[in-house]
Amino acid sequence: MTVQTTDPLPGGGGPAEPGDAAADGTADDGPGRPARNGARRASASQARLVWWSFRRHKLAMAGAVVTVFFLLVVIFAEFLAPFSTSKLDSDYTYAPPQVPKFSFSEGLYVEGYAWEQDEDLRIHYTPDPEQKISLEFFVRGEEYELFGLIPMDRHLLGPSDPDAMVYLLGSDRVGRDQLSRLIHATRISLSVGLVGVVLAFALGVVLGGISGYFGGRTDTVIQRFIEFVMAVPTLPLWLGMTAAIPVEIGPVRRYFLISLILSLLAWTTLAREVRGRFLMLRQEDFVTSAWLDGASRKGVMFRHMLPSFTSHLIAALTLSIPGVILAETALSWLGLGMRPPVVSLGVLMNDATSVRVIDQAPWLLLPGLVVVVVVLALNFVGDGLRDAADPYRT
Repeated sequence: MTVQTTDPLPGGGGPAEPGDAAADGTADDGPGRPARNGARRASASQARLVWWSFRRHKLAMAGAVVTVFFLLVVIFAEFLAPFSTSKLDSDYTYAPPQVPKFSFSEGLYVEGYAWEQDEDLRIHYTPDPEQKISLEFFVRGEEYELFGLIPMDRHLLGPSDPDAMVYLLGSDRVGRDQLSRLIHATRISLSVGLVGVVLAFALGVVLGGISGYFGGRTDTVIQRFIEFVMAVPTLPLWLGMTAAIPVEIGPVRRYFLISLILSLLAWTTLAREVRGRFLMLRQEDFVTSAWLDGASRKGVMFRHMLPSFTSHLIAALTLSIPGVILAETALSWLGLGMRPPVVSLGVLMNDATSVRVIDQAPWLLLPGLVVVVVVLALNFVGDGLRDAADPYRT
């Protein structure tokens, strides 16, 4: 009787799956394969081991794909959006979404609107087959600057007539394209979250590292300060600080002030985690060796100790982004964060707070769905990174 052994996958335990050997550079060519796999794992870098483990997490991989998609939206928002956030047609307020259609004679197009007004002055829209608005890819439209540097007028999809308007996701109360505003709002909300998390990450790593490395009075002072910050109710403090921002301040300055405010209370948990790691690592042999080799305190902290748990920091960073995005969305929804003409997901959700919108224009609730998808995707990626970076996980 022949006994067939099952290989563990690179980066973790469990039986091997079809295709994993080829992906890891090994071939299923006989009994010598397990030894070669073991040797490959022993010589692999930490980043490769983390990747091998991360890709086994199906939800994390799906979340990574969604996250990359939204990052592309952030980078190429002007190219992806058919119009700017201010372009409108007041004749089509709360117009429903138009469904693209294709025919060999007409190409890609959408049907225009026919509308009538009832006795309650409500406008009802129906598709008009006689009106056909042609759509084109890479069409010329409104001018913009890609990355703020390159003048362009090409858009991924839009009407061939530059004066026409199409509403693939419907229009808002003044006739602006909801799809274009949603794309630009996603850019603002995600970039605020990223900037806020980067600032909080820097504070948490520096203060947590100093606290854990030096200990004693320094540790006591920093920990008492962290406890004080954590004891302050988060939402009321955010509301008070954002309400103190002058109304007349420009959108760019308000953007960075909101990012700073969100980061001021988002660093405490990471600082405690970094402190615990430093307390554990400062007695390790490699730290003592660095000391004896003449390394400075700064070098020991940031060149030897900190890189030893970089994977954990990346996972913590990824998991903290959704919280900052939700905070910005909540503040803008309450009217204390981003304000028009700047659009964010919270600003768009603020426009959808009336009963009339829920009854007449439910497509204006799509920003809430985008928030849910973004937060879930980032949480899945963070969970996958945390599990993959855990050296004690089997």
